Amino acid sequence: MERKLLIVDDEPHIRMLIEQTLEELEDEDVSFLSADNGETALRIIKEEKPQLVFLDVMMPKMNGMEVCRQVKKELQLDDVYIVLLTAKGQEFDRQRGHEVGADVYMTKPFDPEVILAKAKEVLEIP
Repeated sequence: MERKLLIVDDEPHIRMLIEQTLEELEDEDVSFLSADNGETALRIIKEEKPQLVFLDVMMPKMNGMEVCRQVKKELQLDDVYIVLLTAKGQEFDRQRGHEVGADVYMTKPFDPEVILAKAKEVLEIP
């Protein structure tokens, strides 16, 4: 079964860092998709239906909260697991992340091992 993972961040070096963190998953039939803004991310999610999305909150065109809200509340794609990544760790932001339907809320800088463990768990990779 092919699995898809989408990395969304407007900072190329963060996208690359996440991809490098997860590169061992390529051996597990995981294909990587990426987007640098919310609009592109939403289009990819609709077309490709990735099982897992690492989604930055603060981005141009459409922020991660809005992308998440549309995916979870409007499109009702409950099988798309969304991890919101943000520099904002305040309780208010966390609360808002859960309100828009995020499955997990992680603050930057993130621990690569936590990202990898979460990806393996969601994609059911031993």
